[in-house]
Amino acid sequence: MKSCAFTGHRQISAHHSAALPQLIDRAVRYAYGEGCRTFLSGGALGFDTLAARSVLRLKGECADVRLVLILPCRDQAAHWRAEDVLAYREMLDAADEIIYISGAYTDTCMKERNAALVDRADMLVAYVGRYASGAYQTVSIAKKKGIPVYNLYPRLEGK
Repeated sequence: MKSCAFTGHRQISAHHSAALPQLIDRAVRYAYGEGCRTFLSGGALGFDTLAARSVLRLKGECADVRLVLILPCRDQAAHWRAEDVLAYREMLDAADEIIYISGAYTDTCMKERNAALVDRADMLVAYVGRYASGAYQTVSIAKKKGIPVYNLYPRLEGK
């Protein structure tokens, strides 16, 4: 069974926010059509959360879809706003599996999470427009391993 991982920025560009969820839905359906049944999210705010919600919508239609959260640490949401923590907990409750890289935050847990996403992926859907970011590093790792990367960011530019 194939798997699709997600990586992207926590901050969504204001002029991308309306169109991005629909584009993610299309990408998730494309991945499903390519045989992906397991979808991997790092659970961060922004793109990761939007992608997980899209997977959960598809899961409502297709019983063979699995959402696996690969989280950097158990206290990832410790400093988030209350409404973000509530949405995060709902995502955790809806996930089929949760993998924690570390019990608590470390200097390397985010990079290790990103590597773990790529290690388990057959394809990667990204939202990357900045090169100095963990999301860009994740895309680079995937490309070095020969994993197809579908970056949604360029599709939204100019719209």
